[in-house]
Amino acid sequence: MREGLTRMWGKWIGCEVPEDGRERFSDAQRAWAAIGDQPGLIGQVGGWEGGYARVLGLWADEEAYGRFMRERHDAVVAASGQGGTYTAIEAGTGAVLLEMAGNAADLRGALGTAALLRVADCRLRPGRAAHFMDVQREVWAPGMAAAGGMLGGVVTRLDPQRYLVTTLWSDAAAHEQYAAEHLPALHERAAVTDDVHALTGHRLALEPAWTVPPVDE
Repeated sequence: MREGLTRMWGKWIGCEVPEDGRERFSDAQRAWAAIGDQPGLIGQVGGWEGGYARVLGLWADEEAYGRFMRERHDAVVAASGQGGTYTAIEAGTGAVLLEMAGNAADLRGALGTAALLRVADCRLRPGRAAHFMDVQREVWAPGMAAAGGMLGGVVTRLDPQRYLVTTLWSDAAAHEQYAAEHLPALHERAAVTDDVHALTGHRLALEPAWTVPPVDE
């Protein structure tokens, strides 16, 4: 587990895509491969969850993310035509407070090889943020790492009461085994409802063509 003074930066995007627009959206999403050479990119992944396309991006820090938004973002959107492929979009960004170790050597490796993304979108009770983070460090991070198949993950603060716990898994079977054999005990130890008043879970198979690894110069 790593916590640094220079905060990694995360972005979580959800696009509502009509059924007849899925192919066009997916084709446009492939255009984001063009940002692989953007300085500070750690990686980007995404996939489908029902009628939504969801994308996770990680950057070295807020400055690198801001530079990308100023220099490249709008041009990629315009060139791909993606803006016309969805009916609604929601995006959240924020500092990564905790990096969780897994079976991959680092987050780049986890993003590049994962087949499944699990996200817990947590709305915290007032005054519970410090305890919530202690539980992430002491219960969830080591517990998931010990389960096998968890490649790595991060905890991102999107706003003072909203925290995103994202983990990358080698495949669906590994996550299912974790959920059956480890999750109940971890959930009890964590006393989740003491800290969290609302939680939305996301589980999506990643689309390999949407993965954007960084291109080393």
